[in-house]
Amino acid sequence: MKNYTVKRYQESDYANWNAFISEAKNATFLFNRDFMDYHKDRFEDYSLMVYKNEKLVAVLPANRAGEFVYSHQGLTYGGLVYGEKLKLASVILVFQAILFYLNENKIFKIQIKTIPSIYHNKPAEELNYALFLAEAELIRRETLSVIDLSKPILITSGRKEGVKKGMVNSLEIKEVNDFEDFWNDILIPNLKDKHNAKPVHSLEEITNLRKNFPKNIRQFNVYYKDQIVAGATLFESENVIHSQYISADKNKNETGSLDFLYHHLITDVFKEKRFFDFGTSNKNQERILNKGLSFWKESFGASTVVQDFYEVETINYSKLENVVK
Repeated sequence: MKNYTVKRYQESDYANWNAFISEAKNATFLFNRDFMDYHKDRFEDYSLMVYKNEKLVAVLPANRAGEFVYSHQGLTYGGLVYGEKLKLASVILVFQAILFYLNENKIFKIQIKTIPSIYHNKPAEELNYALFLAEAELIRRETLSVIDLSKPILITSGRKEGVKKGMVNSLEIKEVNDFEDFWNDILIPNLKDKHNAKPVHSLEEITNLRKNFPKNIRQFNVYYKDQIVAGATLFESENVIHSQYISADKNKNETGSLDFLYHHLITDVFKEKRFFDFGTSNKNQERILNKGLSFWKESFGASTVVQDFYEVETINYSKLENVVK
């Protein structure tokens, strides 16, 4: 621990943080402060920066809520972010320093959501081992439906039939620069009717995020006779296309709109990417699987990648004291 210094992120660290994120081996644009800070009014930021001899070697995007610190609750994934030069032994010591810092500041537990391996630019599961050594408790596990686009894609006959319906109905797919039609005509009404919920991002928020990350946030709409009938909002990182929002009107089974759209995205627009991540099909704190939704994703050739959530007592920094010899 004496080799590492932990500090809380301050606004004056903005440029240094973003420069580090741009070169880390397990970071995406979600960790850029221009993305993280879009909802800073909802969270008490408690992001940490770890230094060795005044050189930044790791960061932890995080927020505080009550007596807990969390891998940032406003992000899909989190955990410790670091460069490829930081070796396993050093990651263990960095994590120990973070636990010690939190414990000294009267925070006795931290919850960490891991970064799914498909988002790593290079293998980066050193933290997983450090969590094991610190006797972290696995408290949650999400299942992500992921297509490996480097392999032949096995699309079922049911999905192909939907694609044919889209062709027969002369559906048209367009990439658009605004989100208003999809948000107001499709996404918001569907979430309200089916789940009495709202999108995580408001129309204003997603519009502003798109302005900051025009190459990473993309919108595709499906039209039938010039009327929007479906759409998808996609987050693009170096290796992965993530489907942030999927939604269609009530006639999707008759028109084949979603099958038609996703077949196009997978086999044409993003065929050169490594992974296509449909996201989770879990609900009720991941204890329930939405079988129909999971089956639909798997029908495009997706299979399962897990994302783990851990809770660890910060006093367990002591368990990391003699593990690096």
